Amino acid sequence: MKLWQKNTSTNNLVETFTVGQDREMDLYLAAFDVLGSLAHTQMLESIGLMTKEDLDKVQHELKNIYREIADGNFTIEDGVEDVHSQVEMLLTQRVGEAGKKIHSGRSRNDQVLVDLKLFFRSQIQEMVLSTKELFDLLTQLAEQHQDKLLPGYTHLQIAMPSSFGLWFGAYAESLIDDLELMLAAFKISNKNPLGSAAGYGSSFPLNRTLTTQLLGFDTLNYNVVYAQMGRGKSERVVAQAMSSIAATLNRMAMDACLFMNQNFGFISFPDELTTGSSIMPHKKNPDVWELIRGRTNQLQALPNQIMMLTTNLPSGYHRDMQLLKETLFPAFNSLMSCLDMAKLMLKNIKIKDNILADDKYAYLFSVEVVNNLVLAGMPFREAYKKVGLDIEAGNFETDRKVNHTHEGSIGNLNLPEVKAMMQNLQAQFKFDKIEMAIDKLVK
Repeated sequence: MKLWQKNTSTNNLVETFTVGQDREMDLYLAAFDVLGSLAHTQMLESIGLMTKEDLDKVQHELKNIYREIADGNFTIEDGVEDVHSQVEMLLTQRVGEAGKKIHSGRSRNDQVLVDLKLFFRSQIQEMVLSTKELFDLLTQLAEQHQDKLLPGYTHLQIAMPSSFGLWFGAYAESLIDDLELMLAAFKISNKNPLGSAAGYGSSFPLNRTLTTQLLGFDTLNYNVVYAQMGRGKSERVVAQAMSSIAATLNRMAMDACLFMNQNFGFISFPDELTTGSSIMPHKKNPDVWELIRGRTNQLQALPNQIMMLTTNLPSGYHRDMQLLKETLFPAFNSLMSCLDMAKLMLKNIKIKDNILADDKYAYLFSVEVVNNLVLAGMPFREAYKKVGLDIEAGNFETDRKVNHTHEGSIGNLNLPEVKAMMQNLQAQFKFDKIEMAIDKLVK
């Protein structure tokens, strides 16, 4: 079954090539396709294109299909082109002629668009909540280990004292900026394209404001041509936000791999969270962190893949867009897996004490000595030169104490302020408003 098919058939090779993985990818969209139809049919009844009796039958059965999807009892049958065709076919089988009316005033184009927007909204909510859990864990670890020092590096050379409080706290604050980008992606995804039809509107008196309210969108994509142009753009913006979270995880994973290395030895993990070697019995490999690093590199390439699929396309719909699903949809699962595994590892991290007691880290405190001389009245350049000459002559001495008190330093992590930033940011997503709208729609 195809929504567009008349009395001719398509060449089998053409059909196989054009359908591609669409049926598999459409299973991600099934529940959201039903939500779109629940809202659309209410709107059709409100403008006289569906009777109250037909609406009741259609709504009742759509909600049944929605529950079947939630229970894992929904499939796209052989010979059915996509999820939209499957839902309409089931509906027509179960309620008769009324099921054939649900496509009035919309095209498969805007049906896909609204499915995608609803799907992206849902995925963003999952990613935001998981990222917030990682943030909470990082701030907890920063508090717990704030007084434990470790070497700071520039150019991979020993530089200045750092701390585990700074290290964990840095990644926590990085996630805030990542979610700022995700908020932008959420705002773009939270606009209703339904009613744009094939990209040029409809002669039916559609009430697009009503479907916007029913689906919990903040507003519409008003211009119908731009609503269609949003296909590809929405995917790219969401991918950019995902790649930002991925970049934070990627750097954390690289740090973890280095810090586990025996030449560093700053952190360790239980044996059950590492892997061994087939011939070297001493090995405890950081495979989880290495795979997080690899997956997040793939995720950072995602926006460019999407951009290259949509570059040089004119306005209007083009079948190239179908490939965006294959590129983006699996990436959601990949990022969520990376977030979950990072949380698992960090919940079991072990921190080495007294790292900086080792003599090889003595020069980490050279800046502290310079600053102490400046505080005693010596000009900075003279203090810098003196300490440099002492180091060259082997006369450098330090008490290995740090006294950093300004905002964001070792002795003043500002974690309450950082937590408040995250709390204020998270409140802007307004997921509760969406949940209320969807609950009302499927009740």
